[in-house]
Amino acid sequence: MLKLKDLRCEYKENPIGIDVKKPRLSWIIASDRKNVMQTAWHIQVSTDDSNFAAPIWDSGKVCSDNSIHLEYQGPALASSTRYFYRVKVSDNHGDVSEWSEPAFWETGILDCEEWTADFITPDAEADQNESGPCPMLRKDFQLSGEIKSARIHVTSLGLYELRLNGSKVGNDLLTPGWTSYKKRLQYQTYDVTGMLRQGNNAIGALLGDGWYKGNLAWEGNRNIFGNRKALLLQMHVRFADNREMILLSDHTWKTKTGPILASELYHGETYDAGLELPGWDMPGFDDAGWRGVDILHVSKDILVAQENIPVRKMDERKPVQILTTPKGERVLDMGQNMVGWICFKVRGPKDARVVLKHAEVLDQDGNFYNRNLRTAKQTIEYILKGEGVERFEPHFTFQGFRYVLIEEYPGEALLESFTGMVIHSDMDGTGTFECSNELVNKLQHNILWGMKGNFVDIPTDCPQRDERLGWTGDAQVFARTASYNMNTALFFQKWLNDLKADQLDNGGVPHVVPQVLKDTDHSSSGWGDAAVICPWTIYLCFGDKRILSSQYESMKSWVEYIRAHSENGLVWNSGFHFGDWLALDSKEGSYFGATPNDLISTAFYAYSAELLARSAKILQKNDDAKKYSELHSNIVAAFRNEFFTPSGRLAVPTQTAHVLALMFDLVAEKDKKRTVDTLIGYIEDNRSHLTTGFLGTPYLCHVLSKCGRHDIACKLLLQVEYPSWLYPVTQGATTIWEHWDGIKPDGSMWSPDMNSFNHYAYGAIGDWLYRVIAGIDTEESQPGYKHILIDPHPGEGLQYASAGLESMYGRITSEWRIKDGEMYLNITVPHNTTATVTLPGARADKTTENGNSVESCAGPDYTESDKGLTFNLGSGQYSFCYRI
Repeated sequence: MLKLKDLRCEYKENPIGIDVKKPRLSWIIASDRKNVMQTAWHIQVSTDDSNFAAPIWDSGKVCSDNSIHLEYQGPALASSTRYFYRVKVSDNHGDVSEWSEPAFWETGILDCEEWTADFITPDAEADQNESGPCPMLRKDFQLSGEIKSARIHVTSLGLYELRLNGSKVGNDLLTPGWTSYKKRLQYQTYDVTGMLRQGNNAIGALLGDGWYKGNLAWEGNRNIFGNRKALLLQMHVRFADNREMILLSDHTWKTKTGPILASELYHGETYDAGLELPGWDMPGFDDAGWRGVDILHVSKDILVAQENIPVRKMDERKPVQILTTPKGERVLDMGQNMVGWICFKVRGPKDARVVLKHAEVLDQDGNFYNRNLRTAKQTIEYILKGEGVERFEPHFTFQGFRYVLIEEYPGEALLESFTGMVIHSDMDGTGTFECSNELVNKLQHNILWGMKGNFVDIPTDCPQRDERLGWTGDAQVFARTASYNMNTALFFQKWLNDLKADQLDNGGVPHVVPQVLKDTDHSSSGWGDAAVICPWTIYLCFGDKRILSSQYESMKSWVEYIRAHSENGLVWNSGFHFGDWLALDSKEGSYFGATPNDLISTAFYAYSAELLARSAKILQKNDDAKKYSELHSNIVAAFRNEFFTPSGRLAVPTQTAHVLALMFDLVAEKDKKRTVDTLIGYIEDNRSHLTTGFLGTPYLCHVLSKCGRHDIACKLLLQVEYPSWLYPVTQGATTIWEHWDGIKPDGSMWSPDMNSFNHYAYGAIGDWLYRVIAGIDTEESQPGYKHILIDPHPGEGLQYASAGLESMYGRITSEWRIKDGEMYLNITVPHNTTATVTLPGARADKTTENGNSVESCAGPDYTESDKGLTFNLGSGQYSFCYRI
């Protein structure tokens, strides 16, 4: 039976408040058959979910196998309107589905001229120096008549928490999120129909400094984007008699400070419960002593609807124990390095205090260690009101921690009084990986938790110290791994829009996005290349051509920036570069690896030019495709001329130099064997350990496997001695470390000036685990896993590996096991896709599929080689067995 499920609009299930003019629709096909391919689709869109008799758009039957990113082609959309859609499809077996259950999308405010509300600010005088009390804003209003629907569109300068009739509106956190605020400001839309009542109502908001005007980076900088917090709100209420009322943020609102004495992302929150104003967000509250607000004149042209998935509470964790340290301190152990905060319950006298400090690790003596936080205080201070059991969790801050120092707490601190609230951007989980080595499984756990802790609205480098910035280099090396673990399409789409907004006029790319550093901090190779690599990665993983289209000029500008700063436009040897950051072949006391900047920068220049040429071809920009393809060829020739000797030796004796040259196909065919052998020699000379840093490490195992030395790649993966991926695991790590030796074998720490224990860059090995060990990849010519490559690579030391991936078309699985000299492989190919499957080491006459000869599954079109058996399959589940 053919049917449809998981209908999505712009990756979301029934989104409200979007401002995309031509939304795209996707669906997943379900069937009890094998080899199912869609042959046609039919979409109808209506403004009435019960009546598609007169749809505003009826596509008719369209012969196509495309089931993702189908663009709405009907009349122009209206603001604040719900559009219902349904889909039916036909398949290659002659089956026709029933109409799907209707799904919908709802528009937000599509034209900035429709914003009639004002930004209102409680800050009578702009605060330049330090965090102060968080203001509260409120307004009473009346509704008369039966309420049919109500929507609030809201944003702020700073962070906001919205309240309506005594309850929090929505479950989003840290709204409106972090964007390049001077050019882009997100607003959120909430359905508040069920929160309103006829008669008296009240609306309120809390405001915090957040990224907009709070402390950012490591020099005590404040007010980077502005120095006055403000709220912008517009509520549309529709009644059953077709009347509409619009409530606006305007001069009639009132404001007062309350119990939040200070709230900072880095420093934590101070809250005096004795200053609470019960009922302040309820109708009828006496606000006679509150003062008026000011109007702040800010252009509404910068407003955009919520683009990515908001930050939310995603998990709760109970502490595993309360430690007493050698210093006699009480410390909660959460058992996991996490990001969020502690929710606690307490009973005590008025003005007693709870003071909690947060850290990632204990020192070598077992004491609480927070020196690596630098100036970030990560402290929660709660002052009791003294009325029974009190419960608290903070509002406009988050901490990165495993350990919590209970510095003050009235009475006995019990485990059950504390709960860890885990927060991150609410992306759908898509990938799973496990294997026969438990340390590798813990590594995968650490990679995933490192991603959770650092994907908090933007891709940050660390979630605990006075930094937490959107470093472009970290994001680009991890993007592919991230896109296996979670659906990152909207997350990166939003962040790349900020990158494009912050890009310099000459095409340079800031080191961090949003840009909060000095104007001169931009355009390092491997970092600025995020402008090209990240859009390309999202295109590959999600088949999303629009991201290439929307980012194309940014991609092109970056490549042209490099050209303008290169010798003869080919060898990039000028400017500041981070290089192979934190590589172990660096000089003592240096963060910069030994691989020369000009080699790294020219290698990435070639790679970005190549990806730009491919993108131009996909977008049918044929002149650019030819232009940048020729540029790429010329850069490759220049690279070989500059860095290879006439006899074919790469003249830079580092692992990373050889890795990048091989990964980006910069080595002449005649010189590849020598280059690979030299790389192997460098690894073996280092006792089978890596010496690579941020730019070499993500590609190291890929290069080894691709060049026929998968055995060395597996040996590196399974290495437990420092330096290795598993060394931190053996030291008790629960996330990825910034340094290979963040905690040294003797228990001492790397210098506290830059030593995060939750820093995902080296977690980029996850891409290799999924793509090579388990063997799940996508064909570039049919991206988004429309045509799947399943090519597992067993290796010495591993007897089993299993991975799953929820693609845009459905779940892909690849599971292999070696037992008693036989290889078992189970795979799943989702409907409306095909797969090329390689069985490593297999022969046709010794291979069965579910007990039948392999020919019955593969047909006559299979190939045998030294590598194994390769053939094409349609959708379905398959099980293979053969002797190895």
